[in-house]
Amino acid sequence: MKLIFRYMAPYAKAIAWGMAIKLMATMAELLLPYILEYIIDVTVPAGQLGPIFLWGAVMIAMAVAARQLNVTANCRAVENAHNVSYRMRQDLFVKTANLSGNQFDAYGLPSLISRMTSDSYNVQSCAQSLQTICVRAPIMLVGGILITLTMDPVLAGILCAMLPILLVVVFGVSRYGIPLYNKVQEALDDVVRVMRENITGIRVVKALSKEEYERRRFAACNDRMARSDIRASTVMALPGPFMQLCLNIGLTLVVFVGARRVDSGAMEPGVILAFLTYFNLVLQGVMALNRIFMMVSKASASADRIGVILATEPDQPVLAPENAKQPAGPGFIRFEHVHFSYGAAGAAGAQAFAGGGREKCLDDIDFTLQKGESLGIIGPTGCGKTTIINLLMRFYDTDEGGVFVDGRDVRSYPKDELHRKFGVVFQNDMVFNDTLRRNIDFGRGLDEGAIRTATRDAMAAEYIDRLADGLDYMADIKGANLSGGQKQRLLIARALAAGPEILILDDSSSALDYGTDAALRKAIFERHKGTTTIMVAQRVSSVMNMTNILVMDDGRCIGYGSHEHLLATCPAYKDIFTTQMGALA
Repeated sequence: MKLIFRYMAPYAKAIAWGMAIKLMATMAELLLPYILEYIIDVTVPAGQLGPIFLWGAVMIAMAVAARQLNVTANCRAVENAHNVSYRMRQDLFVKTANLSGNQFDAYGLPSLISRMTSDSYNVQSCAQSLQTICVRAPIMLVGGILITLTMDPVLAGILCAMLPILLVVVFGVSRYGIPLYNKVQEALDDVVRVMRENITGIRVVKALSKEEYERRRFAACNDRMARSDIRASTVMALPGPFMQLCLNIGLTLVVFVGARRVDSGAMEPGVILAFLTYFNLVLQGVMALNRIFMMVSKASASADRIGVILATEPDQPVLAPENAKQPAGPGFIRFEHVHFSYGAAGAAGAQAFAGGGREKCLDDIDFTLQKGESLGIIGPTGCGKTTIINLLMRFYDTDEGGVFVDGRDVRSYPKDELHRKFGVVFQNDMVFNDTLRRNIDFGRGLDEGAIRTATRDAMAAEYIDRLADGLDYMADIKGANLSGGQKQRLLIARALAAGPEILILDDSSSALDYGTDAALRKAIFERHKGTTTIMVAQRVSSVMNMTNILVMDDGRCIGYGSHEHLLATCPAYKDIFTTQMGALA
């Protein structure tokens, strides 16, 4: 709850004003039964119509005022709660976007999504309730007891005798309920994960006729979440029937004892009517407290989960030049004896390797690339090609060895400065639901000439110019209304548009025919001669004209050099070349 209060603090004045309005509305509601008792016991026996109509008008005015004040207070509470959740979601999004690769992998995408959505919604609901129910319930509870004590201490004693029992039940159940809601949110993470996998992979599911299999898999996760939610909700709902029973018993005792006291002349009949109303209001206040604690239990669990992300410290600090490694020699891009394994970055990773605890993804990768040169990376699936790109852009840190760009350890660059050097197309890169122009520009404020030039160099202009809207053509989510080749050329145009120092194409031409692929590479080499290009590919034809080619296998470099050099010295490369180019011949 500390996290929720911290985010409510900037809106303290607005929240206090809204709660003051709610307080006035509640006080108006509390006065209505008291006025009714006065009319019945004092005004009506006097037999004068004027005072009766006057106090009746006062009751109507108080009821209308209470209604309007409640509406105003509730609207303010909604606005304030929205502001709180908005700031929290913004901070959570920024924090999530800046997590390192290892941190992102540790939390998992489904869990991060559910924290951003359902957890933040629980916090918003709690922030709203704190401004409404949390004001009304205690005032109804305390105010009702005080007023009843002034009206008839004997009947008030019945009420006071039941309150401790009810409060103990409410607090006890609420303390037990918070851990249960943590389990509900964890189960929701699994539901989101399976749902996301099925939505993104729906074509594969349909193609393999696995709809029933996936239905059962989702049902299993959904059942686990439902059971967790039912258990938590059942526990938190236990006080409700018990409190209702106490309410009915109390009302019965009030009527019985009150009737006897009226009959004996100890109290007026209007007191019974007012007291029944107050008794109901007080018990409603206690039941509202139960709802509050139920909501607070959910919000506390959600706030704890959000707080874990917000409290996550960066694990990739920018190193001062004197603390960074220095390259052993010249070169624009250098990998010096790099070792790496996912989930084991840094010194801990090195120890894990030494103890045999983790399998290396990269093992002693060492190469140098001069400015303006090109590098092709080829090898079987899972050999570590994309991992090299991840380390170069510092999505992860090495376990051993160093990665250098332009003579500097990548760890000494602020991330924005480092990433501005790159134009990148990743595997399965994202096309956004926006115009082609804005997909290429990507919020960088590029001029029309740069965008047009990039589409031409990426071989994308030939299909964009045929579209009725041209660059203003609206792409569907994930580019569903574009072919695979059209999407890849659009993404390459995005990478080229800002004139990067380093161009990375990670298997970005797999959907292109050989002719378009060749024309694309020719355009890049001729029109971007100063750009250092790294291309990850499965085709020999895509990398054979590169300055250097890195042949990977099982995380190790098994060949490095020009196409001709590798044909003569690397049997694995020669075998790939013979298989692919022989098939073409």
